[in-house]
Amino acid sequence: MKTLLVEWQRLLDEQKQTCPRCSSTEQEVEKAVKELNQLLEPSGVVASLVKKAIDPEIFKKDVLQSNKILIAGKLMEEWLGAKTGQSKCCETCGDAECRTVEYADETHEAIPADLIVSAGLVAAAQVFDVKLPQATQRKPVLKVLFKKHENDPMRRGQ
Repeated sequence: MKTLLVEWQRLLDEQKQTCPRCSSTEQEVEKAVKELNQLLEPSGVVASLVKKAIDPEIFKKDVLQSNKILIAGKLMEEWLGAKTGQSKCCETCGDAECRTVEYADETHEAIPADLIVSAGLVAAAQVFDVKLPQATQRKPVLKVLFKKHENDPMRRGQ
């Protein structure tokens, strides 16, 4: 099996706590890795999650190191053609402008699983030369209220 490495790092304070933004991303990245494993397993690829902590001193020097996701050694934003942004976070982070991801005219403070999955699929396709799983297209559902039957005497003339 080939391994697609997903690395996620976040600030941990002295009490080993993180901010709500990073906490939400942690749940999303765990969900994304599970989904990637389901999608990539038929191609012989397994996604592996490594969580890294950064301490307050490193965070103070470069706040963009927190809530950062690397997939196959490359920023998630690079796989998606997204941008890294910044916005005010919370008490844990102090006055810092923490990492956000800007993609498709939306700014994400907590990084959603669907973006991580999309980036992981692109990475797997490029790094391991595997075919991307086909997305199932939803067909519109039409509700038929009635059918007009020419042979139905109750419907003649309608």
